[in-house]
Amino acid sequence: MSRHILDARNLLCPMPVIRTQDRVKALNTGDILEVQCTDPGALNDIPAWCRVHGHEVVATNEDAGGVVVILRVTTSTPT
Repeated sequence: MSRHILDARNLLCPMPVIRTQDRVKALNTGDILEVQCTDPGALNDIPAWCRVHGHEVVATNEDAGGVVVILRVTTSTPT
């Protein structure tokens, strides 16, 4: 299991989700991805994408600096 960070700051919808999808394709089952965003919509959009594609949302956080979504890749099949 590896931990990865995706900087999706200063990107607007749908780009944080698209970048997340692209990064997850390159990861292995069990890997952790921390997605850092400034688009507040990502707080809902990325967890929704995870539900549809079978990945686990480990944590979400929103503060003055933006949004962080941490997910665990639960399948290594293309999403």
